[in-house]
Amino acid sequence: MRSLSGASLGFVAVLALGAVTSTAGCAKVGEIQAKKAFKAANAAYQQQDYKKASDLYEQTITADPNLNSAYFFLGNSYDNQYKPSKKGDAGNDAMLTKAVDNYQKAAEKLAASPDPADKKLGKLSLEYLVASYGPDKLNDPAKAEPVVQKMIQLEPGEPTNYFALAKIYEDAGAYDEAEKMLVSAKNAKPSDPTVYMTLAGYYNRQGHFDKTIEALEERATKEPNNPEAFYTIATYYWDEAYRDFKLKDAEKKDFVAKGMTAVDHALQLKPDYVEAIVYKGLLLRLQANLEKDPAKQQALLKEASSLSEKATAMRKAKSSGTAP
Repeated sequence: MRSLSGASLGFVAVLALGAVTSTAGCAKVGEIQAKKAFKAANAAYQQQDYKKASDLYEQTITADPNLNSAYFFLGNSYDNQYKPSKKGDAGNDAMLTKAVDNYQKAAEKLAASPDPADKKLGKLSLEYLVASYGPDKLNDPAKAEPVVQKMIQLEPGEPTNYFALAKIYEDAGAYDEAEKMLVSAKNAKPSDPTVYMTLAGYYNRQGHFDKTIEALEERATKEPNNPEAFYTIATYYWDEAYRDFKLKDAEKKDFVAKGMTAVDHALQLKPDYVEAIVYKGLLLRLQANLEKDPAKQQALLKEASSLSEKATAMRKAKSSGTAP
């Protein structure tokens, strides 16, 4: 093979330099066009003109595919154009397909970004992607599951991700897996009261009252000075004693007594806690219904009425601005 002469090499170098300069120039023009389109798209998005916004975000990405945040806003613009009431219409359903596609791209590009703002958008992309697979949209929990698992990997200390996966499992009837996820949420952030309330809510839906109370009491140990934590325990005891007709009177009495202990603790912490005063009255009325001695029954009802009047007076004073 013949080698190129010095003159030929010089000519090739000039051509190569011209090509690089041309490419760099085109890239620069593309960036400028992208920024201009992105600015206009953001303005349309803020005005909730999602049709115009999606067109402009498409122009943005065409001009500069590396402007990663545009993928989230493009996906969300399509998402906002989707109407659940028109599900089955090809044009309407296409909006959701485009939304999912761009949420996925945004998540891939942004979720692991070192930039906090980009990372936040990446997390939001995953959350919106999960919502897109929800029952009112694509109704495809199998596709939502790996997305939420990825969210957990990215933020293992964030309980809401475990909550989301637990809901997917609960809705699918995989109750053991749902419980495991909620326990994992508790272990991930044991100082967060929400994890105990969410776990209690799950056990209550499943009819596991003992576990419900266990979760609520565990929450109260984490917040010993929060009257609402003890008030909540009292409300669950009252509700179970009042509504579960399968309970024997002895069991109801036990629940009422435990509810009373919890509500009294709440009132010790906050004497003007109106909601707790109301529930103490409800517990007293329930206790009266279970009482066989007429004199004791009347005494309990009298105390309940007194508390009801007290709560009413406190509410009136608060609404009129005369409360201390």
